[in-house]
Amino acid sequence: MNDKIFKIKANFEPAGDQPQAIVKLNKGLKSGYEHQTLLGVTGSGKTYTMANIIADYNKPTLVIAPNKALAAQLYREYKNFFPQNSVNYFVSYYDYYQPEAYMPISDTYIEKEAMINDEIDRLRHRATSALLTRRDVIIVASVSCIYNLGIPLNYLEHSLRLAITQPIVRGDLIKQLVKIQFDRTPGELKRGLFRVRGDVFEIMPAAEDLVYRIELAEQKISSISVVDKLTRKVKEELKETLIFPPKHFVSSQPEIVRAIKDIKAELKERLGFFEKHKLYLEYERLARRTRFDMEMMRSLGYCHGIENYSRHLTGKLSGQAPDTLLAYFPVKDGRPDFLTIVDESHIGLPQIRGMYAGDKSRKETLVKYGWRLPSALDNRPLRFEEFEQRVGQMIFTTATPGDWEMKYSQQIVEQVIRPTGLIDPSIDVRPVFDKRTKRSQIDDIVSEIEILAKKGQRVIVNTLTKRQAEDLHSYLKNKKIKSNYIHSDIKTIERTEILMNFRQGKFDVLVGVNLLREGLDLPEVGLVAILDADREGFLRSETSLIQIMGRAARNLRGTVILYADKTTGSIKRAMAEVNRRRIIQSAYNKKHNIKPQTIVKKIEQFLDIDPASPAYRRPAREVGLKKKGK
Repeated sequence: MNDKIFKIKANFEPAGDQPQAIVKLNKGLKSGYEHQTLLGVTGSGKTYTMANIIADYNKPTLVIAPNKALAAQLYREYKNFFPQNSVNYFVSYYDYYQPEAYMPISDTYIEKEAMINDEIDRLRHRATSALLTRRDVIIVASVSCIYNLGIPLNYLEHSLRLAITQPIVRGDLIKQLVKIQFDRTPGELKRGLFRVRGDVFEIMPAAEDLVYRIELAEQKISSISVVDKLTRKVKEELKETLIFPPKHFVSSQPEIVRAIKDIKAELKERLGFFEKHKLYLEYERLARRTRFDMEMMRSLGYCHGIENYSRHLTGKLSGQAPDTLLAYFPVKDGRPDFLTIVDESHIGLPQIRGMYAGDKSRKETLVKYGWRLPSALDNRPLRFEEFEQRVGQMIFTTATPGDWEMKYSQQIVEQVIRPTGLIDPSIDVRPVFDKRTKRSQIDDIVSEIEILAKKGQRVIVNTLTKRQAEDLHSYLKNKKIKSNYIHSDIKTIERTEILMNFRQGKFDVLVGVNLLREGLDLPEVGLVAILDADREGFLRSETSLIQIMGRAARNLRGTVILYADKTTGSIKRAMAEVNRRRIIQSAYNKKHNIKPQTIVKKIEQFLDIDPASPAYRRPAREVGLKKKGK
């Protein structure tokens, strides 16, 4: 039996339905079950249950969340449960992303435009470097984990191992740093840069918010120290260190030479096709762009959009699956040797299934009209079946399992009883417009907010659209009600700050659309109001309604108001499921003489990012070419 590598820390023991869920899921893993589902109601402590599973399973773990806000919350929770282990955050580093696209109808080409968040890029590098150097690793990721990321072997082979007394001359160390894509600077040190003053090197890695100082003497390394990036005070003396490349797409000169040769061959064949079919405009586009990119790779070892040539750089065959974050996880006897947890799987699994088709459609148009070589199609997310082949045993956690989980799970474990004894919130259905009182749903919710705000309770209002959320926020502000809104246009880190401020009581009302559904842990919320609840559809389906209502399930006084002029099938089914759970929970409390209590949870920053950091609100722009016609 291997020694336990995960050390769980908590001031409480499993309670409610958690003990039986842990036993059943562990038994399923030991029996070799590939798919299991933890059907856990909101506030039942699914994350703590899974933390116990991780500790018992004793292998690296990937946790996939459906959005960045929930991923950040899970990252903080797992980091608190495993303070001695390596818990990491891996999501898309784009605060804004407009993918490269072409619209033939209007003859409009849209260059890729992106705003990269430097701090999230740092956390991504920390995640991959952790996977390659230790076993006690938990990665909390978004669906970004199924996108092309470069070859792990290249990333590891290009790392620079430095040790005390190691022979090396100043010029060679400079060349090696440049070779693995560090840039030299005479000024301020930033991630991916190094500075040289005499025989003293200062290097700032991509994965860390600190500086390594390397001192040479007599053509040997005389000291390696970790220094504070601001004060330059020595924090730690090291005997050796490993410095990873600042980019995941890193190739050696021989690989680049080989890749350029292959790109030339593909270009020649594709240009021949365009010439044969008299597509001269497409011929010229492709020839100009590809030759420019090849020259950039030849000169710098890198070009914008280098990932589109990843098949040639990696030596893969056409159609082969790309290397993603999953390729950085360990493999044993040809099988993935890690655990995968898909949180809020009813959203996460459809996301994973849908990514490939959308990406393929966009790229096929670019290839057809000469903006990219056909090999660009191999820079893609994994297909669902490829994803399944690259993950080990999976556990899905959700309060509302989807059809896929219900069909393929070899075991579904219910976790309905909360450790706190809380029962699901009561539900009040009110009209969208009350003809008797001439009051609308907005008039009614404003009255409720004013009452609850005086009691220090928070309110969530769920709308159907982003515009409606912003308009309601403005309306509430005019009413002197402290509010804020959150939706997908809000930058990743700012979302976590909004949620923290909401918990701290800096405002009383949070208005949102889809991000205020799954998983968010907000025990201060006393009321959840769902506007236009009778608009049958995705945002008002049975699953959506149950998930939204769950935001009030962590507070003893939590209630839900559904504004609906008619009772839809989704409303009936959602209310029936909530009532079923309430009956089970009430009976358990009565049998065990349990008095329900509001969940108490410490308010803390989700991510390990300094709010004073320039990347906190002002992400760096990667490429900024505007839309243009051709």
